[in-house]
Amino acid sequence: MTSELVVDVQPKEISIAVLEDKKLVEFQKEGRNISFSVGDIYLGKVKKIMPGLNAAFVDVGYEKDAFLHYLDLGPQFASLSKFVKQQLSDRRHLLNVSKATMLPPIDKDGVISNLLTPGQEILVQITKEPISSKGPRLTSEVSFAGRYLVLIPFNDKVSVSQKIKSGEEKARLKQLIQSIKPKNFGVIVRTSAEGKRVAELDGELKALVKCWETSLEKLQKAKTPALIFEETGRTVALLRDIFNPSFENIWVNDPDTFNQIRNYVSLISPDKENIVKLYKEGLPIFDNFAVTKQVKSSFGKTVSFKNGAYLIIEHTEALHVIDVNSGNRSKSDTGQEANALEVNLSAAEEIYRQLRLRDMGGIIVIDYIDMLEPANKQKLFDRMRELMAQDRAKHNILPLSKFGLMQITRQRVRPAMDVDTSENCPVCYGKGKMAPSILLPEKLESKIDYLVNKLKVKKFSLQVHPFVAAYLNQGTMPIKLKWKFKYGFGIKIIPNQSFAVAQYRFIDKDNNEIDLKEEIETK
Repeated sequence: MTSELVVDVQPKEISIAVLEDKKLVEFQKEGRNISFSVGDIYLGKVKKIMPGLNAAFVDVGYEKDAFLHYLDLGPQFASLSKFVKQQLSDRRHLLNVSKATMLPPIDKDGVISNLLTPGQEILVQITKEPISSKGPRLTSEVSFAGRYLVLIPFNDKVSVSQKIKSGEEKARLKQLIQSIKPKNFGVIVRTSAEGKRVAELDGELKALVKCWETSLEKLQKAKTPALIFEETGRTVALLRDIFNPSFENIWVNDPDTFNQIRNYVSLISPDKENIVKLYKEGLPIFDNFAVTKQVKSSFGKTVSFKNGAYLIIEHTEALHVIDVNSGNRSKSDTGQEANALEVNLSAAEEIYRQLRLRDMGGIIVIDYIDMLEPANKQKLFDRMRELMAQDRAKHNILPLSKFGLMQITRQRVRPAMDVDTSENCPVCYGKGKMAPSILLPEKLESKIDYLVNKLKVKKFSLQVHPFVAAYLNQGTMPIKLKWKFKYGFGIKIIPNQSFAVAQYRFIDKDNNEIDLKEEIETK
């Protein structure tokens, strides 16, 4: 599998697409005036204690106060709180964590009102973006993430990723980090550190300690609420999490962002520096890499995936609901049960892709096509677990219920990606909506395939808007000619000036309209 990152930088927003074997698997879009806040560290002020929730609301400068639960204070909160208080009271001298006196860990079953009071200044880090009407979620166990390591001040423990299977390698990494880390700093060794040399890990550890020291300098001068440490840009943050040796290209159409990414790649993987490339062609970067088309076909309420089968995806405040439909696909000769299993297994692959693509989190309920055989239900459950094992977000999957529903919980740290794929109609000037025009040729071909191969209609004409007719006839090998070679020479394309851009009509040899209704659910 090969991976590519395509970054489209526009005056008002930045869009990031991750392609695996040319297929879109992750997509992020954000305004240039909106920062990616997960990982940012703030000096906040406690606004309100909620004893019933054993939590507090903290002002970190957002419209909505952020939420901090007792369990997110971290075991060494007392040590951190004491250190912050000392640093704020002595703004002329920078304190050293390695020389600080560590207090005993706080009680796991304690009460937040014993540790926090309204008006108190505390150091916190955002773990979840503001979503809907809720403010950010916080933790007081601040950390600094790198490519190989995560540095945690006021924590003397070294942990190694469970995904590293070799016991010998785990022991090597643990011993190595113990020997080079400063006192009173904890370290989490990430999976990507496997097999890395001492110099690489030591260099990153020093860079992370430098980030902490820079944050302390800002803390000295801060007035609440204040941003103490800002996480790297969205592009670099995403790259840090997904970068692997299979990356072949990173395309960027903006010189400043190109330099930022190139510098980061040269730091974490010097031999891969040349895969970062500045895109200079005249065609929009997303059009050149077929991202635009995939975005328009992959978002929206209805998503087609194989042989006429499709998903219906609905979003609510509490959960996401996905309905699997077989559409007008040909049924398997081996019977309804085998057909249902085949559609469900294909749907599982598309659902996994959609979860990553839309970054859907919280509770996801999937209504698969009903199956009777327990063995087939187990195959579907095993396949879903196998696919989701590749997902970086924390998740939990339950087997199919007796109603045929599968429930998934997936970590949500930011709002789900929602892209409006409808377009303003150039005929009605935006008073109505139309389906994405770029998908019209594919839709027409599916209708032709249904006419020729299912209804056995060999001669017919297709009436379309003149612009569409011109598009189907352009080039040395036009789409119309390809259709004729594939479906027979009984196809005629006729422009109709009275049609809207996306309107079409099929007419048989007797000049009667062929009524092609939308796909009927055969579930």
